Amino acid sequence: MENLTQLPPNLVAPHDDGQASHLLAMHLPSLQLLSTDNLQIDLSKIPGKLIVYVYPMTGRPDMALPDGWDAIPGARGCTPQSCSFRDHYSELLALNTKVFGLSVQATEYQLEAKQRLHLPFELLSDSSLQLKATLGLPTFEVADMELYKRITLIVQDSVIVKVFYPVFPPDRNADDVLSWLKSH
Repeated sequence: MENLTQLPPNLVAPHDDGQASHLLAMHLPSLQLLSTDNLQIDLSKIPGKLIVYVYPMTGRPDMALPDGWDAIPGARGCTPQSCSFRDHYSELLALNTKVFGLSVQATEYQLEAKQRLHLPFELLSDSSLQLKATLGLPTFEVADMELYKRITLIVQDSVIVKVFYPVFPPDRNADDVLSWLKSH
C-alpha cells in the first residue's frame, strides 16, 4: 500500500474555477455536524476565530484510493494536509484560533483517521452535503461519490473572512493559514 502521508511527485495542481468566489463575507449557516467526539457542532455558534479545512476524503492504509485519484486536480493530499494542521496546532491555538477538518465521510471513518494521525482537533462529517446546499461549497464526483473540493475557510464570529481556494499543495495549507493569520 502506498504512503498516504507523502504527496506523489508531479501531482496535478487544481486551478481556480471560480466556484468559491462568492464565499467571502458570507455567514456560516446554523446546522448540526457530527464530530469525531460524537457531539453535534454548530460552527455558526462558535465565537472567535476558527479554521475549517474542507477536504475530499482521507485515505486509509488498508483501502485503495479510487481509480485515477492522483489524476484529479486537488484530490490527493488529505492526510498530509491534516498532519500539517496537527503539526501547527499549538501555533494556531496561540493565535486564539480553533481548528476543524470537514469531509463527507462518516464519523466512524473519520475517527479512524483522527486516531491514526493523532489529530488534536475534531473532524466533522457533512455526509448529507449541507454546506454544499447552504453555502454552495464546490464538489466533484468520483467512484459514485460526491466529495468536497479542497477549500479552507477562516471564520471570525461566524463570518467567512478568508478563503483559500484552490488549496495547493495541501501539505502547505497550514503554513499559508498561519502566515495570513499573523499578518491580519
